[in-house]
Amino acid sequence: MSTLRERLSTTQTINTSSLTTRTRTFNHVDLSLGYSDLVTESSQQSGRLYCTPNGDKYPSVTTVLSILSEDSIRAWRARVGNEEANRISRIASSRGTQVHNIIEKYLRNHDDYLDGASLVAQTNFKSIKPIIDERIGDVWALEVALYSDHLNLAGRCDCIAEWDGVLSIVDWKTSGRIKTKNDIHSYFIQKSAYAIMFEERTGKPIVNLVTAMTVDNEKPLIFKEHRDNWAPKLLKTIEEYRRRKLFGT
Repeated sequence: MSTLRERLSTTQTINTSSLTTRTRTFNHVDLSLGYSDLVTESSQQSGRLYCTPNGDKYPSVTTVLSILSEDSIRAWRARVGNEEANRISRIASSRGTQVHNIIEKYLRNHDDYLDGASLVAQTNFKSIKPIIDERIGDVWALEVALYSDHLNLAGRCDCIAEWDGVLSIVDWKTSGRIKTKNDIHSYFIQKSAYAIMFEERTGKPIVNLVTAMTVDNEKPLIFKEHRDNWAPKLLKTIEEYRRRKLFGT
């Protein structure tokens, strides 16, 4: 029998525009990258690839960084079983997607930002909304596809915006438990990649990396890091990924 949280996260939706009142309208900076979006293609062998305007195909940063968690995920699946692992992953992915969609619509100044979302996702958003209202300034890009010819890497960034007045790479996360900095190194590495991609595409440097995480039944967690503390780890991971692809390991 499914738990209450599972039922709420997967099925129960309510139209509750009155539950969370919009208190901010966000200003959007007119940003031109020279393309509107990047086409993607996926395969089991190569993962997700982004096709650049020049015709190059670059792996996504999430595909490259997945090598950092392969062993732990394999051990977890062996411990709980594939069926249970798939169930947990499916619920977490659905909830995370819904919260991302709510935040994106809220930042785009849509009034229907809560419509169709599960009660759990709405609760997650309501916990972080005051932080968004207080700390997000001008919005430069949302769900934007970026790439780097220097890194031979691409990806889609949640949010590029001013955070406490400083242009930042902002990533929205959801969690069922409190996490520490040591739990989420890959998040910082990923955002350092986006910062490098954005500077390459626009000439504008970003060094501030923000992870804003909702936690079930707890206050949200905010992690701030500097790009240059994580870029070396990014380069090392890319090198290892290419080595494995070359030798088939």
